[in-house]
This record gives sequence, C-alpha cells and structure tokens, in this order.
Amino acid sequence: MSPPPPVAGVLADHLRRRRDDGAKLLVPYVTAGMQDDWLTVAEAVAASGADALEVGLPFSDPMIDGPVIQAASLRALQRGTTPRRVLADLALADLGVPIVVMTYYNLILRMGHRRMASLLAESGVTGAIVPDLPLEEVGPWATAADEAGVATVMLVAPSTGSERMGRIIERSRGFVYGIGRMGVTGERAAVAASAALVAGAAKARTDLPVCVGIGVSTPEQAAEVCRVADGVIVGSALVRRLLDGAGPDGAAAFTASLRRGIDGG
Repeated sequence: MSPPPPVAGVLADHLRRRRDDGAKLLVPYVTAGMQDDWLTVAEAVAASGADALEVGLPFSDPMIDGPVIQAASLRALQRGTTPRRVLADLALADLGVPIVVMTYYNLILRMGHRRMASLLAESGVTGAIVPDLPLEEVGPWATAADEAGVATVMLVAPSTGSERMGRIIERSRGFVYGIGRMGVTGERAAVAASAALVAGAAKARTDLPVCVGIGVSTPEQAAEVCRVADGVIVGSALVRRLLDGAGPDGAAAFTASLRRGIDGG
C-alpha cells in the first residue's frame, strides 16, 4: 500500500506534534448549519482548547448517530443546509485548527469522489470521516482523498479483530478513530471498559494518534479515556447544549472544561 502524498500528512503532523509535546488531544464535534451562527460556534470551540474540529455534514439517515445529532442534522436540513454551502462557509473561516468533516458515503457518491475531495481541500478541510464506508470499499474514495491531500480517518471498534484492525489502521490517515463502545453516538453515564481496550489495541499497532469517541460526555470521562488514548472526540454532549440554546459562549465554556479535564486541571 503506497503512502499518501506529503500534503495528506497535514492533519497527522499537527496532531502528532501536539501529542509529542505532551498534550492530550481534544476533537469536538459541531453539526454544520444547525443554527445561523454555527460558524461562530465553531470558531469559539476551536479557540477554547480544541486541537482539531470535527464538522458534521448533515444527512437524513445518519446511521452511527444517536438522537441528539440526528436532531441537529434534521434541523440543519430543514434550514436548507447543503454540503456546498457548508464548504463555502468553511473556506471563509479561520479556525486556527485542522478541520475534519464527518460525512456519509451517499453525499460523496452523489458529488463524485474527485469532486468532493477537491472541494474539501479547496475549503481548507484536512480530513474526512466516512463511517459507513468499510475497508473493502474505501479504496476509490481514499485514493481520491489522498491525491487531494485530505486524510481519510478510519474507525476501529471493540468488535474489530486483530488482523482486520491492523489493515484498517494501515489504511487510516490523520489519526485513528477508536469507537469507545458499541452503539450509536450519545451521552452516557459512564465510560465503557471497551474504550480503554480499543485505544490500547490501536496504539500498539501505529504511531498515528488514536482518539476515542462515542460515549465521552464529561470532562471527567474525557480524562479517564485519555489515560490510555491519545485524545478524545466529544460530539453529542456539545451538540445537546447547542440544541438547548447554549450558543457560542456556552459551547466555548464546555470545550474549555473538557480541555481542563484532560489537562489534569
């Protein structure tokens, strides 16, 4: 398997530098277009301790997402949000951290691999997470993304066998997304034991940063996950606050609390 061109290492290089400097990585998630000031929210979150920002492209049937992010996606779609509009907004933004889009393959297929990859790159996006595109089918998209300099972040789950995990990690770019627990995204009262197991298994196979998401909801849970993982991805807990009207200031305050949690303070 050939390595990606150097530009596709932008996301990995940034996160590696932060990790190697002793930081634990924080990757918050925001649903694009869910409210008028969503880009201001993204800027506030990025400025409050994020190492990268995951931006969800709203989709009508988000299979890995639970009720909170489903509600945010529905709201965004009802407001007329489209992938092109989101990427046009991101092209004008100056977030100061790498942007990783989270999308579903239907949106890529409709637009075309090369066109989508080019639009992402032109908009300043450095990575893409496509949770419904399995290893066996990722090749055409991942090749187009590599050529455009967009890192395809692959996912490993508690159910992923050792041999398959190795192949998924070999194909991953930017970082490895460790699924902390089986099921859809959402807030949980406690971190699943599987979060540490999947993080440890992935870290033993790669120098790419390993960030764990799904079921990480509080600063205390983020700190617990980061005892093994290189970082955490937090989505539903932040999006719920936005659905409840938190706005940029509330989103920034929650992100800062996560940062303090994983920094040990």
